[in-house]
Amino acid sequence: MNPYYIDSAEYLRRYFGAYKVQKLSVNAGFSCPNRDGTIGYGGCSYCDNSTFTPGYCSAQHSVKQQLEAGKVFFGRKYSEMRYLAYFQSYTNTYGRDIVTLKSLYQEALEVKDVVGLVVGTRPDTLQQQVIEVLAEINRDYPVFVEIGAETSSDATLRLVNRGHTWADTCSAVRRAADAGLHVGLHLIMGLPGETSERSLQSVADACKLPIESLKLHQLQIIKGTPLHRQWLNGETEVHCYSLEEYLNLCVRVVRIVPHNIAIERFVAQAPPDKVISPQWGVKNYQFTQRLHKLLEKDRQ
Repeated sequence: MNPYYIDSAEYLRRYFGAYKVQKLSVNAGFSCPNRDGTIGYGGCSYCDNSTFTPGYCSAQHSVKQQLEAGKVFFGRKYSEMRYLAYFQSYTNTYGRDIVTLKSLYQEALEVKDVVGLVVGTRPDTLQQQVIEVLAEINRDYPVFVEIGAETSSDATLRLVNRGHTWADTCSAVRRAADAGLHVGLHLIMGLPGETSERSLQSVADACKLPIESLKLHQLQIIKGTPLHRQWLNGETEVHCYSLEEYLNLCVRVVRIVPHNIAIERFVAQAPPDKVISPQWGVKNYQFTQRLHKLLEKDRQ
């Protein structure tokens, strides 16, 4: 057991006991309202969805086919594995009628050894009708809703072309939690123009909401994104954390997150050939080891 904070493994044990549970990403062909013209174009300035989409995920394949391929990949590691169907790519409650959404979620749950859903979405696309469908599924299978908040600063949200507000996040979290869903928030540390103090304020603001988990990661400047072009042209200011700076920031995060809220992630790793900055050259487990050493010192 992690003595410093509730990590992802401990969090999932609340619902699945001793079973090893692996999230399997699904690309179900969704888009985002700030990509297709509903509220804007181009998407979030920092985003390249391909950087976190596994190779087995393709919207050309069915949900079932993607999950079966993911099971083959991860099943080599553990003989008795259970899976969560992770609707990850883009905004997975958006742009489909409610019947289609329900059928996609049900298709995932019909795959053998899939024991729950993780649905990644935006706060402004989590309509009440969708919440009701997910709450119905949640009676039989745990449903984890991961909401991309990214920051509690409306000024930053406008700057990175998110197209929603912090008030939208607060509303979505409360409505989903009231329906009994297991709600987590995503936050990005070091967004354009944000200091460490501003990022920590977002963490503190998030912890005031009825969430069960947080997912954090450092801002990465990804080759070819609008943010990359803005950065090259001097149009936006970005402080790319050194490894030591970010480790120390994460220590401060742990200090302020209540122990009932899990911290599922601190870092993200896009493919190295796509990352302009920061380039740390450490694996996730190496980062975690170094963080735990700092947390041990912090407790002394």
